[in-house]
Amino acid sequence: MNCSPSARELRLMAADAGAARLGIAAAGTVDPEAAAIYDRWIAAGHHASMTYLERYADIRLSPQLLLPGTRTLLVCAFPYYTDEPLRLPIALYARGRDYHEVVRERLLQLSQAVTSRWGGETRACVDTAPLRERYWAVRSGLGFTGINNQLIVPGIGSYVFIGTLLWTVGVTPDNPCSDRCMQCMRCVSACPAGAINPDGSAIRAERCLSYLTIEHRGDLPPDTDLCGHLYGCDECQRVCPHNTTVTPTPIADFHSGEDLRNLDTDALATLTPEKFNAIFRHSAVRRTKLTGLRRNLHAILGNQPRDTDFFGSQRKKE
Repeated sequence: MNCSPSARELRLMAADAGAARLGIAAAGTVDPEAAAIYDRWIAAGHHASMTYLERYADIRLSPQLLLPGTRTLLVCAFPYYTDEPLRLPIALYARGRDYHEVVRERLLQLSQAVTSRWGGETRACVDTAPLRERYWAVRSGLGFTGINNQLIVPGIGSYVFIGTLLWTVGVTPDNPCSDRCMQCMRCVSACPAGAINPDGSAIRAERCLSYLTIEHRGDLPPDTDLCGHLYGCDECQRVCPHNTTVTPTPIADFHSGEDLRNLDTDALATLTPEKFNAIFRHSAVRRTKLTGLRRNLHAILGNQPRDTDFFGSQRKKE
């Protein structure tokens, strides 16, 4: 058994699993400055009702607590951009099969490949574990964070899912990404809710339309304008210069299915729980539940001028 993992071989294995890019980081503790920024964000209440982000503070600082003996983090970027038209304004990340399922399956494929070759133990992390994913993505050289706090992968853009494989085998790490945000402020100007701090210090989830349409439970705050967004919001990514040359993902699971492409406002308004489960059983949209989608739909239609359609475009006069 070869006890010296090769970065080149690891990248080929990650590519076989569908990753567009792989970064390698040495396991350690999150640096004090990054930890303090996160703590200030929590203390300011910018995580809104997402109280789960307050938990497991010790684990968030040290990935070794997720998998004892962790020496390496293999951080993968899986592209999800699609250009297929939908009748409903749903964020691009949620138009295909649930990324938790897809990315985990692909990380397990990578896990099998690396452990068969070099041994060790692994743990796949896809968004649900208390791991500072973007922090480790930057440390691994995968990308950098923009003013909108999105991970931007040079040459690929920000329409990517992060998947991280913790591994108990040591690998020579990559250098942290040296690229930086252009600070053009297009994302700040484009944000419909003014949720992005111009200095890049925080996203105020209590204002963010992605938070409000997905994570927020119950009635929306008074006078909320969803600006035509039913589930999620891509505005800060849509205007980012790093996404101008983005191409559709080769991962078939991230493309929308026929049932979703055919769903419109009338169908949504009369959708039964059984039909909702059939369409969204393997979709991230199930997180907001049917009641949440209808709440968002009513909010959008209630805020629209009568001479505009569901997407806010001016209706043609008869």
